[in-house]
Amino acid sequence: MINLLKIDIGNNRIFGFDILRCLAILFVVFGHGNLFFSDSTAKYLDYLVLDGVSIFFVLSGYLIGSIIIKELENKPFSKEVLINFWKRRWYRTLPNYFLILSLLIILSYFFSKDFQISDSLKYYIFSQNLYYPHPNWFSEAWSLSIEEWFYLIIPIVLLLIIRLTKLSTKKAILTTAVLIILFATFFRYVKSLQIILENTKDWDINFRKQVFTRIDSIMYGVLGAYIAYYQNNIWHRYKKTLFSLGLILLLATKFFIKADLNSLYSCVFSFSLNSIGTLFLLPFLSEIKSGKGKAYKIVTYFSLISYSMYLINLTLVRNWIVLNLEIDFINSYVTLVTKYLLYWFFTIVLSILLYKYFEIPTTRLRDK
Repeated sequence: MINLLKIDIGNNRIFGFDILRCLAILFVVFGHGNLFFSDSTAKYLDYLVLDGVSIFFVLSGYLIGSIIIKELENKPFSKEVLINFWKRRWYRTLPNYFLILSLLIILSYFFSKDFQISDSLKYYIFSQNLYYPHPNWFSEAWSLSIEEWFYLIIPIVLLLIIRLTKLSTKKAILTTAVLIILFATFFRYVKSLQIILENTKDWDINFRKQVFTRIDSIMYGVLGAYIAYYQNNIWHRYKKTLFSLGLILLLATKFFIKADLNSLYSCVFSFSLNSIGTLFLLPFLSEIKSGKGKAYKIVTYFSLISYSMYLINLTLVRNWIVLNLEIDFINSYVTLVTKYLLYWFFTIVLSILLYKYFEIPTTRLRDK
């Protein structure tokens, strides 16, 4: 059993980013686990988590931005470079996603009365939440849609800017990042003038979980990659100060800044501050190259399986597996705790298996 779940940890990793990725996925899974509890209990448990998805967005933008910058500094931007970039990203992200999506479609088709296959097909092209609310089915897919549209749109915009304006790679990347950030921020502003939000759920589906309202979160990471590459002195010189400011911003947006749901802050600038807070953590964390001991292995394990954990923890594990288990002890509290622990157990174990026996082999195909 131990060998079945054993994962080899490579040497080419940045432990500081593993820490951030580990915390992000734990925040997500813990937050989804709050659905086991009553609203009054979940309200207090929510104080223990930050927005893990926003953390993923910024970190992803930084890593992908770094790859794009290094690629373009070494060779001219061409269609071949563009297609190669898409191939490498899609080999990394799509097989896992399509596997879980297809499995959920099969389960829903045979066991859910009101399910229509036609409603799920839009998930294959990530069109379920472009500028409108994400459906309730496979609800965690909202962020994956934002990621995939980022992979598709940003290189095209960058290529067009380079071709049409003849700007250098350096200026074109900065221009692209700034334009996308301004576009998404302005889009949220215009939308805030058109919608009256009644509750947190309205805010969640209309602003937090749409492609056009959130793609700038990833672009803040790209902006970080730009500074790290072209202004490396600044990136490292102020790492401790920025790290402190980043923590303050993240904690302030979570605990201290209170605003009406329909305010400009809630609808427009709260997302920007969250992204900037995460961005400020990266210079310091980027210099933590390695770790040691059990804590290092645990953190790296969670980092490695984070994508698989994100894909399966809510709809597949919680809704399809745990909630359908016939567990009913005399004491309702024991029943609740048992289901909650099983939720974590199945999420972790199945994610390791998915990562080791499907994600790694399919990712390796891109190098052949």
